Amino acid sequence: MRKAAGLTAATVRSAKPGRYGDGNGLYLLVREGGARWWLFRYHANGKMREMGLGKAGGDREAVTLAAARVKARVLREAVRAGGDPLAQREADAKAASAAAQQAAVLAMTFRAVTTAYLAAHESGWRNAKHRAQWAATLDTYVMPHMGDFPVGDVETGHVMAALEPIWTAKPETASRVRGRIEAVLDYATARGWRTGENPARWRGHVANLLPSRAKVARVEHHAALPWQDAGAFLTDLRGREGLGARALEFVILTAARTGEVLGAQWQEIDMVEAVWTVPAERMKAGREHRVPLTDAALAVLRGLLPLRPADDTKGESYVFPGARKSRPLSGMAMLMLLRRMERGELTAHGFRSTFRDWASESTAFDRETAEAALAHTLRDKVEAAYRRGDLFDKRRKLMDAWATFCAKPMPKGSAATPIRLKAVGA
Repeated sequence: MRKAAGLTAATVRSAKPGRYGDGNGLYLLVREGGARWWLFRYHANGKMREMGLGKAGGDREAVTLAAARVKARVLREAVRAGGDPLAQREADAKAASAAAQQAAVLAMTFRAVTTAYLAAHESGWRNAKHRAQWAATLDTYVMPHMGDFPVGDVETGHVMAALEPIWTAKPETASRVRGRIEAVLDYATARGWRTGENPARWRGHVANLLPSRAKVARVEHHAALPWQDAGAFLTDLRGREGLGARALEFVILTAARTGEVLGAQWQEIDMVEAVWTVPAERMKAGREHRVPLTDAALAVLRGLLPLRPADDTKGESYVFPGARKSRPLSGMAMLMLLRRMERGELTAHGFRSTFRDWASESTAFDRETAEAALAHTLRDKVEAAYRRGDLFDKRRKLMDAWATFCAKPMPKGSAATPIRLKAVGA
């Protein structure tokens, strides 16, 4: 190390590799290859310490000799006052980092966290429609109250402001909204954007502020046709033309949900084995579901084959195509059909109830088979754990019996004769 004798600008530019002192603890460090740095050396707590003051040359960010001397003089005065410049720099850096993190947290509004939550759970959504509904309810009922509010500051008052206006008027929707708020806030806590209890949790919190859903919710069933009238209705339906009529006929014969039927593609249909396999992503329970196709259901499909595009080699076209290319038939087609039939009080979904009532009241098929035909999830978790098959053979016999029952109108005032299992080969 050279003896400290003061540096010049020329020395700073031309000095060879080594360490050069300037006084007051300021040193120029020149490395092999020409890199130049300013160092400040000092004693603190009985130890020699070195602190970098920046580059001494090479680019626009370099610290000049004059500027380096000013820095060194300020730091020397701090040392004489009992300070430790390096420790202070580290403390300042931590404080700056904490301030930046706090600023980032404050910038995370409930709206921003909701967007992050939806993106993080993208692969877990049952379908795009479910994701859209999830986001839409928050946009409608929650964002006006706390969308632009820092998620870390969301409190019970904000949650109640969103829930109270709809809790009695729309109990089903309100219950879902509460659960979605809770999920977003839990996600924010897991990401470190908020701390403390979740103000949207039900048990022990919101439950104390609002009446239970059971006390305010009125169970509203889909309007259903009495099962005794199924034959007469289907006879009328088969006399009507149009894709909506065929879609509704297929809904009735398969007891499937309207969304499952409207989304059906030809690749899901096996006309030879008479099976329609609905993929898991389109099923409410998230599991693949096989539907046995009766002769009547196959007849509906054969009538639709001319609508299948000639170039659809992979079977990706819709069985019930809509007016717009690459889109399925709209559910409104069946709704408008029911209105034209002067049965506007009914819904397509309600025919599942018609089928279920018929199976319970007019046949000897067991409950499990009827529930499996509707693709209902078993509520008994123990029973569900031991259930391995899908009762397909039993369901085929049940659906054949249903098609036979629907094939002709039931005389007015007549009593239905229960279908015995033996009669259908069970």
